[in-house]
Amino acid sequence: MTGVREWTLRQRVVTLLAVVAVLLVGLAGGAVVVAAKNRTHIDAILNKTGPLRVQAQEVLNALLDQETAVRGFAVSGDSADLAPYDAGRARERDLVAAMQRLLGDYPGIRAELRVVEERAEAWRQSVAVPVITTTEQSGTAAGQALVTDQARAQFDQVRAALDNLQLRILEARQQSAEDVRRTSDLLVVLLIAALAVVVVAGSMLLISLDKMVVRPLTGLADQVREVAEGDYRHGITGVGPPEFVRLAGDVDAMRRKIAKELDEVREARERIEWVNSQLQKQAEELTRSNRDLEQFAYVASHDLQEPLRKVASFCQLLQRRYAGQLDERADQYIAFAVDGAQRMQRLINDLLAFSRIGRLTTGFTEVDMNKVMGDVAGQTEAARQYADAELTWGELPVIRGEEPLLTNLLANLVSNSIKFRRPDVPPKVHVSARLVGDEWEISCQDNGIGIEPEFADKIFVIFQRLHAKDAYPGTGIGLAIVKKIVEYHGGRVWVDTGTEEGTAIRFTLPALPEDVEAATAAAAADADADDAGDGDGTSGAEDDGGTTGVPEQAAGSGDETDATDGPDRAPGGGRTGDMRETVG
Repeated sequence: MTGVREWTLRQRVVTLLAVVAVLLVGLAGGAVVVAAKNRTHIDAILNKTGPLRVQAQEVLNALLDQETAVRGFAVSGDSADLAPYDAGRARERDLVAAMQRLLGDYPGIRAELRVVEERAEAWRQSVAVPVITTTEQSGTAAGQALVTDQARAQFDQVRAALDNLQLRILEARQQSAEDVRRTSDLLVVLLIAALAVVVVAGSMLLISLDKMVVRPLTGLADQVREVAEGDYRHGITGVGPPEFVRLAGDVDAMRRKIAKELDEVREARERIEWVNSQLQKQAEELTRSNRDLEQFAYVASHDLQEPLRKVASFCQLLQRRYAGQLDERADQYIAFAVDGAQRMQRLINDLLAFSRIGRLTTGFTEVDMNKVMGDVAGQTEAARQYADAELTWGELPVIRGEEPLLTNLLANLVSNSIKFRRPDVPPKVHVSARLVGDEWEISCQDNGIGIEPEFADKIFVIFQRLHAKDAYPGTGIGLAIVKKIVEYHGGRVWVDTGTEEGTAIRFTLPALPEDVEAATAAAAADADADDAGDGDGTSGAEDDGGTTGVPEQAAGSGDETDATDGPDRAPGGGRTGDMRETVG
């Protein structure tokens, strides 16, 4: 008994299931044997004794046809009346042959069938043949004289033999029916026994599971619940099968580990609370510092501007009034002072513009970038006239954003393209857009001096300049403003270092959902059209011998140009005219 108690849960369940399986397999084997016998008995009823009864009756009918035909021929002497006799004999032979094939398991019925055949043949030899022969030779009177009571009695013996045959067939049928009932009852008994085995085994399994699984698990769960409620010092013990004892030991080991880690967490939480308090103090300090910075921005935009304007104004007055009256060095010093004051004003204005991006917002609206480019063309008109620059753009999308910031973004890019031009080469600037996934990729490409790949990321850093301020004027904040505006709108900006000529700065802006859906639908339609074209052996691209694109627009002109340059290349045509403008 002690050995049984040490059995694992798996061993106990497997043993019980093995015993049940053996019993069920035995019952199933017996049921298969009984069912096979039952099928044999049913087959005997349906396919042997049943047809035998019908065929015996038909044999009787065939003999009656023969007897009737003989008596009719003895009366009429007409040979046509013997046709039923011949047909009856043929039918009798066929029926007897068919019955012989079904009598392999019934020797008694076969003997009775042989008696019927013998008596039928004796009747034909002693009555039928003599009557037919006498009638044919001596006439109907002589033939009728042979149809006596003795002849009728002899035929009655044939009928008696057929009755015995029918009785034997009926007995065999009843025996088969009794066998069917017996095997059916035995099959039901076997099924009931199998059901009883299943019910008993299920009951034993339920009782065993309750004793070996449910109760130990319930006890273990109660102990775990106490630990979960906060009593991490409560030890956990297990009862029942060895698996549950090991499980209880593992859970208790986990409890001890959790208790240890909780102690560590408690200490870490205390440290974190202290760090959070320090962070809170730093956050308050940052808030105060931000307020100071905002105050500084206000002072810079108002209080510092006024002294700078005075310095610049009086220096310019000195320059105009005393130019040529002082020595050359004095004129140079005054020019340095004027230039420094003006550069300080531009620097302060650019810093204020940079700090206001994303802080002073008017909210996002739907902005037509074509209209924005029109405003940019107007803002950069003087610079383009001075440099004989050409500004073109393709069809641009509508996006959600702040129109003033987007105008500032494109104005900075166009101004940079005009500023960093090659000597003796008229600048050409082209702005284009294309849908990439769910974003618009907008490109500003020029034919200027270009940017070396190692400086591609450096140019977006505030105050970062790649040239001396004497070579190219500016504060070094323009592209930093561009990057901040693009990131404020949820995009990214970069320099395409793969261009062969000039500079290509690209940035992305989120596309409207309807633009994405329209592009997806158009792509599906193009795919369907390509499939149809492949089926016809033609290509739609061969219709006009070239590509079709959205007409590009030129700044300062209301007419569409015939430029066919793609969005990633500078346009080859569509000039604005002879515009010579200065950089602001």
